[in-house]
Amino acid sequence: MERQKGLPVVYRGVKVDCGYRIDLLIEGLVVVELKAVERLNPIYEAQLLSYLKLSGCQVGLLINFNVNMLKQGIRRMVNDLR
Repeated sequence: MERQKGLPVVYRGVKVDCGYRIDLLIEGLVVVELKAVERLNPIYEAQLLSYLKLSGCQVGLLINFNVNMLKQGIRRMVNDLR
């Protein structure tokens, strides 16, 4: 497991180090983005999808800790690599 994993961005051959930071990267396969917000907005889903595409990972979890029951705050997302 890696915490605060830097995710460089390459644009037109120029590498921008640590353009993004993934909260947790599990076994290099699953991206986990952690939040503690009133409600999960679409921008957080877009953020996770961007991380999935840039990292090449297929599965991600968006977890919001500001809920009564944790299972209500978990959203699984899949990057369709096709």
